[in-house]
Amino acid sequence: MVPRLTHATLDNPEVARYRARVCAGLSGDVLEIGFGSGLNLAHLPDPVRSVTAVEPSDLAWEMAQHAVAASRVPVTRGGLEAESLAQPDDRVDAVLVTFSLCTVRDPAAVLSEARRVLRPAGRLHFLEHGLSPDEGVRRWQHRLNSLQGRVAGGCHLTRSAPALVESAGFELTEVEHWYVPGPAVSRPWGYLSLGVAQPRPA
Repeated sequence: MVPRLTHATLDNPEVARYRARVCAGLSGDVLEIGFGSGLNLAHLPDPVRSVTAVEPSDLAWEMAQHAVAASRVPVTRGGLEAESLAQPDDRVDAVLVTFSLCTVRDPAAVLSEARRVLRPAGRLHFLEHGLSPDEGVRRWQHRLNSLQGRVAGGCHLTRSAPALVESAGFELTEVEHWYVPGPAVSRPWGYLSLGVAQPRPA
């Protein structure tokens, strides 16, 4: 149910524009955390050489097969658990994560693993919804968070992707925030952060 709901919610022209922006600048071998139904594949730039998909849901992976077959770059399923990646250290040029840090069991572990598998000059690209800076919206996010988790497969409204990324040892090189266009009542779900980060030197 959740993969179908996620696909239906996030497969639209507005979100597609955001996906194109977060994928801009990707190159080489990319590991995507929370691959879902493959909605980012159509937006990968030419310098991308391969995609390793980390996706825990067999249903989502099945739903992705049409996009995988149409992809100009090879896509392989590279594991189920982002908290414990199968890839060796320093293996990929970029990690891409979209609309997944809100749901993973342990975002700190996921981002630590992302940093581990990135090559020294690698970059993390992320696009996530999360905690708003506006007090009124934040109050509603905290009120709705428990219900959101129950109906949306463990999704959290109160996580801040940029804060999580920085706490995991990354330096933000690009970040922007906005609300998805729509009525004010949608704002608890519609505050987005898009960014690029590099591992901080040890």
